[in-house]
Amino acid sequence: MSYIDLPDNYPGIRSLMMYRPETAEPLNHLAQTLLRGESSLTPGERETIASYVSQLNGCKYCSETHGAIARHLLGEQSATVQEVWKDIDTASVSDKMKALLHIAALVQNSGKKVKKHDIEKAKEAGAEDQEIHDTVLIAAAFCMFNRYVDGLGTWAPDDDELYDRIGKQRAEEGYMTKPFSVDRE
Repeated sequence: MSYIDLPDNYPGIRSLMMYRPETAEPLNHLAQTLLRGESSLTPGERETIASYVSQLNGCKYCSETHGAIARHLLGEQSATVQEVWKDIDTASVSDKMKALLHIAALVQNSGKKVKKHDIEKAKEAGAEDQEIHDTVLIAAAFCMFNRYVDGLGTWAPDDDELYDRIGKQRAEEGYMTKPFSVDRE
């Protein structure tokens, strides 16, 4: 049960977006820009970063949702999401992606944990300035989103099929469309 009176048939941030549409619009625009905007990182890679940070934060709704979105976007490489959650050093992602995920993990802990050598390592692995910038911003934004979702005690269902449906919708439509409601058991 959420800590405030939220719409019943929307899990996680979806209920918060329905509760306050005026704050939903800029938050969805931020997510759309970060995760679907112009970037040399694919949307699947950016969703993987978002799901990884959410996993580190223990935010079930966001990690499951963005993990499902990433899996839909990655297609044949969808198993990498679980690999990243388990251990980024052994995950079947590029060295550049590993370096960016390490930076994301540092930001998740504290932006001050990121040091010059972390950035240099990412650049040596092929990361460009914009990719580093976007990784830091995705990690910081998802710390905010995770705290928003968990700080108001939103509903995080135990339903892999539901997360898959949400993932499919967001993979196809992005973040600027209204979420569908679900039956709550």
